[in-house]
Formats: sequence, structure tokens, C-alpha cells
Amino acid sequence: MRLDHVGVATQDAVSLAEQYVSLFDADLVHEEAFQGMNVCFLDLGNAYLELLEPTGEETTIGRYLAENGPGMHHVAFVTDDIEDALANARAEGVSLVDEEPRAGAWGHTVAFLHPRDTGGVLVEYVEH
Repeated sequence: MRLDHVGVATQDAVSLAEQYVSLFDADLVHEEAFQGMNVCFLDLGNAYLELLEPTGEETTIGRYLAENGPGMHHVAFVTDDIEDALANARAEGVSLVDEEPRAGAWGHTVAFLHPRDTGGVLVEYVEH
């Protein structure tokens, strides 16, 4: 596996994307509205930044921001076999947020591991 992206929760994905494009010489490569979020992906060359803006207070990211404020939301690792990655996590005793892979942003398949078993970090597996 390798790092795919870091998800950042924000109240304004477009403004933060503009700032990061300038700061990091990044390219804005994908934008979409997806499951109660506006999402922007910035290409940093070796990984992406995924900026997550809620479309309402009662969305997953809206609740996250209300509780935690803006900042890092998750770290995602790309895998060629998400089913195998989940089986390995189960075997290691890691609690799964997603028992089965599901549709993610940008047409990818994703599954999340619970932060209580991953050092307090929400971990995402992503299969392109």
C-alpha cells in the first residue's frame, strides 16, 4: 500500500483549494458533490489532498466540524485488493466502520477503519 490522500474537513473547500494551489503549487484535478459534501482533490505529485465541505450541518462532515472543527479528517491508503485489506484488518482485530467496501468519491471503492484501533486516526482504504 501507499499513501493515496489526506482528507481535510473545511467549511469552504473552494477557498481552501485556492489557497493550497498557491501554497503547494498543486493542481486542482477533481471536484464533485458527493454524499452531503462538496469535495475537491488537489494533486501534490506523490499524493492528493481531499478537501471535504459539508452541504449541511446534519451531514457526516457537518457533524464532524461541529464537534472537532476544521482540520485533518482521515488518511487514505490505496490498495489493489480492498477485500483482502479488510480481511487483514479484521484478522488484526481492527474494528471496521465499513464491513463491506462501498462507493467513494471520484468513482473509487472505499472502506474505513475505526480510529479507536488505528491510533486515533480514521483510516480509509481506497481501490481505484
